[in-house]
Amino acid sequence: MLHLALVLPSDRSRPALEELRAHEGVASLRHLPGAAVDPRGDVIEADVARESADELIDRLRHHCTALGGTITVTEIAVAIGDRIERAERAAPGEGVDAVLWDQLAERTGEDARLSATFLVFLIAATLISAVGILTDSEVLVVGGMVLGPEFGPLAFIALSIVRRRPRQLLRGAVPLLVGFPVAIAATAGVVALIRATFGLPAGYLDGNRPLTSFISHPDQFSVIVALIAGVAGVVSLTSSRSGALVGVFISVTTIPAAANIGAALVTGRLDEAGGAAVQLGVNIGCLLVAAVVTLVVQRAARSRRRRREARGR
Repeated sequence: MLHLALVLPSDRSRPALEELRAHEGVASLRHLPGAAVDPRGDVIEADVARESADELIDRLRHHCTALGGTITVTEIAVAIGDRIERAERAAPGEGVDAVLWDQLAERTGEDARLSATFLVFLIAATLISAVGILTDSEVLVVGGMVLGPEFGPLAFIALSIVRRRPRQLLRGAVPLLVGFPVAIAATAGVVALIRATFGLPAGYLDGNRPLTSFISHPDQFSVIVALIAGVAGVVSLTSSRSGALVGVFISVTTIPAAANIGAALVTGRLDEAGGAAVQLGVNIGCLLVAAVVTLVVQRAARSRRRRREARGR
């Protein structure tokens, strides 16, 4: 269940209440006349089934946001009662499959900003993976993959493509276009420092890396895994099961590939750096394609469902 809170002009309360009362996915409804101070107006609160929320938000938008009001959505951890159960049964589909497009835009938009936090996580993830490559440690490579924040901007780019918003697409691309070169440069600097002080591991210098050499050798399986991960990543975001994103991060070698580029450039292994760059490009491209296709399918499914509901009414 989700909790909707509307702040709207008093003269728009009646039509908004009618929209909510008429919808079978609404479990409870509260109207607080004159409760809003800034902007002045009424407050309406409703508990709704998740699968009904996207349609309701679209219907209520012109009553609220177009007139200076607001709509906020919060997750309800526990909802108990017969009305809750009836609303969830009456709402079409399953709540876990429902996509809240505004929520998805908000979530991915926050992750698609070139911020100090984004750069710190990206650099830290790349450095951890670089140490894993130098020591041929799968554990450290996986640790860097888990820490990587790159899927947020990729998901935002995919959403911008599906919604045909080119300006937002550029916003999502900036963290990747700036972040990866910065992370690669930072990795190269740290690897150069290690070489000048402690010295690089003999196994790395000899090319004896049976556990991590795959990072600079992309093949057809790199494409397959990245496509599957792109689908899983988008579904985990749209279904609010963000814990599944950890599996996506572990399965795709974007961060290790960036780390490998930095380490290989410092040691003069241009062929290896080129292979890692191809790996990075393949993973990013396949993730993006799979994310776009998944969002297109989900949007088409929503459109078909709404047409069926409209015919039923």
